[in-house]
Amino acid sequence: MNIWEKESKDPRHRRLAPIGETRWWSKDVAVTKVFGSFGKPDNALYVDVLHTLSAIQHGQTINATARVNARGYITQLLRYETILTAQIFLRIFQVTSPVSKYLQKSGMDILTAHRMIVAAETQLKDMTRDFEKVKTAAATFVQWANNQTEEQSEETELEVEAALPQKRGRKKKTMPGEMSKDEAVTDAETSYKIDVHNQIMDTVTGSMHQRFLKNGTLYADLALLDPKRFSQVTSYAGGFPEAALQELSKCLLPFDDRATVAKLQSELISLAGQWNRLKTSVFEEYTTKTTEAGPEDAEDEAEMVYKKCSSCKDCPLCCYRILKQYNLLTDAYHIIGLAYRFLLTLSVIQMF
Repeated sequence: MNIWEKESKDPRHRRLAPIGETRWWSKDVAVTKVFGSFGKPDNALYVDVLHTLSAIQHGQTINATARVNARGYITQLLRYETILTAQIFLRIFQVTSPVSKYLQKSGMDILTAHRMIVAAETQLKDMTRDFEKVKTAAATFVQWANNQTEEQSEETELEVEAALPQKRGRKKKTMPGEMSKDEAVTDAETSYKIDVHNQIMDTVTGSMHQRFLKNGTLYADLALLDPKRFSQVTSYAGGFPEAALQELSKCLLPFDDRATVAKLQSELISLAGQWNRLKTSVFEEYTTKTTEAGPEDAEDEAEMVYKKCSSCKDCPLCCYRILKQYNLLTDAYHIIGLAYRFLLTLSVIQMF
């Protein structure tokens, strides 16, 4: 860190961010600090990292293991493949990070979150085969990085690769009677596009669809349990849409065979109509577990914290607590109470 403080030219005296194990946005912050934004490296700490590692590599007072590791990091950071890969993920994070932050927001609307994920998947699908923009962003970054290293030190030996090194393809001799195989792609850029870029983009879009979008109907059902949507529920007094609450009913029937679609719809309409009167009661503060997200340049990843919240009387948790306070869960709204327990037991992020 002493060498970093000496070598870094950053006027804001920033440090590198830790890579979070679970949160998309923390990975975004970590990569963005080193490589800047997609195609816009002006605020990147990449050159500072290179100069710091170079100082460690040539430091006579530094132990041999650290010097060898520094040389290895420099070699990898100067590779054009590293720059390309970083730009791919920066482009992905432009789409996924806003969704990630919203999913961890208190008071999140489930249906809005689902719509954001659908839109994010569509954006990612549109760029799955658009490798040219990644190349353009990488070329901009390489030019910027090399100009910066020359400006900071004319004697530097650090130079970022501007193209992928060509690899020689090995030809395997075909013996008599053997079937010939398709020739492997030998062009380095085409090979990278197929084996790395396309694979990453296909994996991201496929994972998002499998993890988030297969339960869209269930998320729409759960959204109706939010008091903010009770005005919409009361408008269904003449009859719910045919598919409404069917998926939620399937989830609840293993716990209670009375949790039919008709029963859910009936109790929800009744609760929505009574809600304005029920929520006028005096309600105390309660302790909730939530994510405390710090500023973008925070050194540590966001943590789960407990904090006191005054009753807003406008969220599923408040709704469930009021029903419990008036002993309405045992008989009057037993099935809807079960639905609220189902919603509140699992983290919504876990559902997604």
